[in-house]
Amino acid sequence: MEDKIRILLPEDEVDERVEEIGRQISADYAGKAVHLICILKGGVFFTCELAKRITVPVSMDFMCVSSYGAGTKSSGIVKIVKDLDEPLEGKHVLIVEDIIDSGRTLSYLTEVLKQRGPADIRICTLLDKPSRRVKKEVKVDYTCFSIPDEFVVGYGLDYDQKYRNLPYIGVVEV
Repeated sequence: MEDKIRILLPEDEVDERVEEIGRQISADYAGKAVHLICILKGGVFFTCELAKRITVPVSMDFMCVSSYGAGTKSSGIVKIVKDLDEPLEGKHVLIVEDIIDSGRTLSYLTEVLKQRGPADIRICTLLDKPSRRVKKEVKVDYTCFSIPDEFVVGYGLDYDQKYRNLPYIGVVEV
């Protein structure tokens, strides 16, 4: 049985906002190189689109951090499934996430990465659910969209590994 998906953010709106955030990041990092850390799997679509729109030098690495499993609610337990390939010492790090929900994952991840000696760490997210935030100390530097507390798919976000390839952000209506 196929799920019904309601479009929350159409493709053109997402593209326009990613372009704006790319310009803002380029201005903020003027004269510097930025090291993007893509949080897999969901962040890969957003990271690639964002990187294409950043005009300062960009390097990239990947981490896979899990707190969901196959469900729609965070388990609250964060585990690193794939760590970085390169050291962070002295780099201007920008963590790129698909969505920030409770903030637990990013709170944990930021603390782990700070210990690796980067020049600084900032956070960029495609989607933010501020109403779900448990870790209030998580400071998000770049947010494309704040959304209501609904389970969303598309643009890298999945529901049990489905719908990542949708070019828009939608809500699964089961």
